[in-house]
Amino acid sequence: MALEAFFLPATPGQRFALLHWPERACEVGGAVVYVPPFAEELNKSRRMAALQARAMAAAGYAVLQIDLLGCGDSSNDLVDASWEAWLADVQLACTWLQQRTGAPLWLWGHRTGCLLANEAANRMQCVVDQLFWQPVLSGKQYLQQFLRLRLAAELAGGDGRRVMELLRQQLRQGQPVEVAGYMLSSGLAGGLEKAELLLPHRSGRVEWIEVSNRPDAGLSAAAVARLTQWQAAGQEVRGTVVGGPAFWQTSEITECNALVQASLLAMQRAPAP
Repeated sequence: MALEAFFLPATPGQRFALLHWPERACEVGGAVVYVPPFAEELNKSRRMAALQARAMAAAGYAVLQIDLLGCGDSSNDLVDASWEAWLADVQLACTWLQQRTGAPLWLWGHRTGCLLANEAANRMQCVVDQLFWQPVLSGKQYLQQFLRLRLAAELAGGDGRRVMELLRQQLRQGQPVEVAGYMLSSGLAGGLEKAELLLPHRSGRVEWIEVSNRPDAGLSAAAVARLTQWQAAGQEVRGTVVGGPAFWQTSEITECNALVQASLLAMQRAPAP
């Protein structure tokens, strides 16, 4: 397996990327683009994303990890990012990787990255398979939860409802807001709020994996409802639960080895006839 770090020219600036190649680059079985989660969830997940990318490369996949606009080592700051700019980054990564491999494309999303991956896939003209890790179903609900981090920090000093309304008013007026050390632009907040995990438009399959530390855990009720709806519409989709910690939100960096193995197994399963 080979690892290459580089900057991918983009608009504006450039995007930092990591490319994991299989040991035999001439035998690439699939091209995978990783679409990361948001804010602190991204930082907490870097270790797991690296472990999974290495495992995928060892199994014959070419894997591209990209820092989106305003994230990590890419150009600009988070306050400069918008939902559309992030969708453009995902498309850029897919085009770049496909041009170099010609292999079937996978979009691997985690949390809000699933919203981005699914919307990007729906805009493409080719078939895209998708791997979802603990997907966020509603961007509006996620944004509400994110803004509550600011609310929790200010509850001791005033009316919580008033604080939330002031934050939303700032965003509606095109002003950024600071939440837990992250400057959130109105363009990013507005796009996230409208994002919904909808039925994929293309014929690619979806592998949906959730993580739980409960021994008797099953898929969440929301996941079951969404998967049932998609299956009824003819979408090939499978849901899986693995045991392990919610590493994207733990206080310490943690690993979930069962998720790495389950992801590979899901991707390597033969498509339904």
